[in-house]
Amino acid sequence: MNEVMEKKSARRGRGARTAQRAVRDVKMLPSLKRGLPLTEPMSAEEIERIDAASMDILENVGVVFRDEIAIADWKRVGAEVRDGDRVHLDRGLVRELIKSIPETFTYHARNPAHNLPFGKDHAIFVPMTGAPFLRDLDDVRRNPTLDDLANFHKLAQMSPALHSSAHHIVEPYDHPISQRHLRITYSSMKHSDKTFMGMTTSPKNAEDVMEMCAILFGEDFLEDHPVATGNCNGNSPLVWDETMLGAMRAFCKRNQPVLCSPFVLGGANTPASVAPAVAQLNAEALSALAYTQVIRKGAPAIYGHYLSTVSMKSGAPMAGTPEISLMNMMIGQMARFYGVPWRSSTNLGGAKTLDAQAGYESATTLMALQMAGTNYMWHAAGWNEAGMHCSMAKFVIDAEQCAMAYRMAEGIRWDDFDEAVAAVGDIGPGGHYLGHPHTLANFQRAFFMPDLFDNNSIEQWQAEGAVEANARAQAYARKMLNEYEEPKLDEGVNEALLAYIAKREGEIPAADALNQEY
Repeated sequence: MNEVMEKKSARRGRGARTAQRAVRDVKMLPSLKRGLPLTEPMSAEEIERIDAASMDILENVGVVFRDEIAIADWKRVGAEVRDGDRVHLDRGLVRELIKSIPETFTYHARNPAHNLPFGKDHAIFVPMTGAPFLRDLDDVRRNPTLDDLANFHKLAQMSPALHSSAHHIVEPYDHPISQRHLRITYSSMKHSDKTFMGMTTSPKNAEDVMEMCAILFGEDFLEDHPVATGNCNGNSPLVWDETMLGAMRAFCKRNQPVLCSPFVLGGANTPASVAPAVAQLNAEALSALAYTQVIRKGAPAIYGHYLSTVSMKSGAPMAGTPEISLMNMMIGQMARFYGVPWRSSTNLGGAKTLDAQAGYESATTLMALQMAGTNYMWHAAGWNEAGMHCSMAKFVIDAEQCAMAYRMAEGIRWDDFDEAVAAVGDIGPGGHYLGHPHTLANFQRAFFMPDLFDNNSIEQWQAEGAVEANARAQAYARKMLNEYEEPKLDEGVNEALLAYIAKREGEIPAADALNQEY
């Protein structure tokens, strides 16, 4: 009788575990706290050599700031300006300015459960942005719409390893460029309650984003709570333009973090050699980081870059090359040398479809960033074709890969060590552990079990339709969107956001050009 009851109980237990696995877990993973040693290829002397070369560039070559306000700001703090807009920065001034950048801070989301410690050994994954095309759920490459953008924000909300909803993951062509930033920002806020990125496509656009953040969180809240990240790209070599600098001011004045990101195509706009390319990139990043502190001392800022190398056969940007991995590891060392958090790009690829090239390139960049200790891992989901399209299938596969990388970077778990070692004595030689209580209690956390990889026998795979990864991911994304539940905005806040959008759309002429004036 006892044996029958035990069998029934075991069947009920298996049924409960099967039912539990059928319910999708969309709870966001906490900020990744790294538990693995970092890969640091440079010695202390080599770090100092890069630093010295970068400081020489800042002092002797100078950096062009194509912006009258920035030039006036630099003169005010004692920097030397030559030829109208070339700023020569004394290394002592640079070091003094960057000292006030916070090494750590906390991102605040509208759902406090999604707040994120950030910096030092804490890291986050952020989806890609800026794709002019998408590959949709039918694998058709086409122009995106606002509805497509909303779907990506929904997928980001439902992906546990993605910590942010980003902003224009894809460009919504069904709305005028001059007003597009308003609808993009609203989509970020409406469809996800995680932190997000804010548009920096013009200073006026960035100011609109900050006003919408003030509506969502409260004006006073922004003063000491980072809620949205802006990205400011440099024009390598050694140029920062008026659009990016104006957007940077909009974020820094409201005490919101910005990525100070030289746009590096190694061998095209940097020297064709790894270490000198890092020296130039480092100088460019330092000049922008220093300027954030001229704007507002203590404002959060992130050492950033977009990093690629170019094919010396075609001039096309490449991803997943060994030099990119080495440069990321070096840049991580430089950021830690200065005591500032840093950003890089992961899951990049130049493949035109979700093929083996896409997988290899993405895996290489993802692994390198874990080894390098990156804090802000951008473009973590969907990137393909050198950023020209965002693939819905790749988006969900990449998100799962981020979850796998997250688990690896957490490091070794020791909490069940004694219990599990004791199981060895229970089983003894020649047995198996599949039915042991420790296995039944820990099988879901013991080894990562991907949803989007097929590990069945070829016979079972064929019997189930021989579905390959791209089609499997498309079906998975469809299911996610069908199961999506909107994290509702407060009704009053929602009405205020829509009223602000209506007001600004009435003030900004609908045009296929950036809003620079209104």
